[in-house]
Amino acid sequence: MNPVQRFFSVKSLLPASGAKGEIPSSGEAYKDLIRIALPSVCEMVFISLMGSIDTMMVGTIGTRAIASVGLVGQPRMLMLCMFFALNTGITAVIARRKGQGRQKDANTALRTSLLNALFLSLIMLAFALIFARPLMRLAGAQADTIDDAEAYFKIVSIAMPLNVLSMAICAAQRGIGNTRITMYVNITSNTVNVILNYLLINGIGPFPRLEVKGAALATAIGMCVGSLLAFLSLVQRKGQRDFLYISVSEGGYFDREAASAVRKIAVSAMIEQLALRFGFFIYARLVADLGTQAYASHTVCMQFLNLSFTFADGIGVASTSLVGQMLGRERPDLSHIYGKIAQRIALVGGILLASMIALIRYPLVGLFTSDPTVTRLSTRVMLIVALFQPLQMLSVITSGALRGAGDTKYVARVMLLCVAILRPTIAFTAIRIITTYFTPIHVDLSITTAVDTFAYWLMYETPQWALLGAWSASLIDMAIRMSLSMKRFNSGKWHNIKV
Repeated sequence: MNPVQRFFSVKSLLPASGAKGEIPSSGEAYKDLIRIALPSVCEMVFISLMGSIDTMMVGTIGTRAIASVGLVGQPRMLMLCMFFALNTGITAVIARRKGQGRQKDANTALRTSLLNALFLSLIMLAFALIFARPLMRLAGAQADTIDDAEAYFKIVSIAMPLNVLSMAICAAQRGIGNTRITMYVNITSNTVNVILNYLLINGIGPFPRLEVKGAALATAIGMCVGSLLAFLSLVQRKGQRDFLYISVSEGGYFDREAASAVRKIAVSAMIEQLALRFGFFIYARLVADLGTQAYASHTVCMQFLNLSFTFADGIGVASTSLVGQMLGRERPDLSHIYGKIAQRIALVGGILLASMIALIRYPLVGLFTSDPTVTRLSTRVMLIVALFQPLQMLSVITSGALRGAGDTKYVARVMLLCVAILRPTIAFTAIRIITTYFTPIHVDLSITTAVDTFAYWLMYETPQWALLGAWSASLIDMAIRMSLSMKRFNSGKWHNIKV
């Protein structure tokens, strides 16, 4: 067996404790993971592409519009963090119940979680509508962006309850490995969003030209369509009942034991999400202070970082599902194998994406903007985005496997350290040093010597250097996060966690 075959072989992926029973062949194991991962990857990548197309369409209005929509991202994610945490609990619990063959308990957990999600989402909706403008100011909105950012945030928030319920149902379906349904839900939702974007942003035919408000309305309608499809996936077909379903006749929609099982995982996941969103919020705020053009460049580059994240997240869904199900069957060896297989696929995918981004970054950025300053800033940051790819993919997939095992406390601690503390601290330090020592001053444009030309270029490129400093900080954060997650996974300490 050559080194490459050995690297990908199932036998080389076993934990130190060895096999606990019969293990599948390498071909079978990879097929099992890819069968679940492929629809999820298609779903996630399609959503990311639709989000990028969304930004491109908004970009036709101008740089200010791109920045306005970008400002909404972190406050909205901060408000949704409790639901992401709840969904982590839903996926882990239902995956474990699937492995244990406890269908009724899985459905009880789903119904209980939907009630909790609905109640919390209505509270968050009221908060969003009341504090929309202060939140946009806190996110760094300037006088030229705050009105559009506030309008976008309010319109999208109105669809939050339905969107939250759809997310919960999709999390449950992923837990049992039914990623095709979530793919159909989210692809349809985002397709509706893009079509309505075209009609409502530009005012095509009988539709009014609403610009940024049109983009928000399109997003909200797409969410509503996705929610309808998600609920339809739980409706019983005639003479057939899927593993997950909604039945009025069974009653007992709220169950304390089921709520407790989900909450046990969700509490740690909530800490993780708060750390994640707090860190991202502060980080985005630091970048927003660099000016509208720098923030527009940041928003453009985030589209490509999100693309690799969603690719990794798609594979991570399969890892989460299979790790949870195998632990439910009391086969930690198989859980370890499937987690490792996901890591191998992530590494290969990350290297390929990194190469692509580095080589064709100029035409990629050109899809989003024609502003020469934004283009120049973006193409340089894209080199850092390329370095991100393998690190981010390994981190996302390994963290997903640990969540599937119920090891959310460790993941939360890593996020708290890296995203909430290290990333904003390093970014703030880098930006402060650069903006303090490279402050633009007036210089004679007739300079001719190489030294003076370099000094002039250096001093007048402050926003670019500060933006590169901020992105370098996030790269350091990602490298540490990946290392800590991989170390925990390899230790096998998560094998005996009870859910």
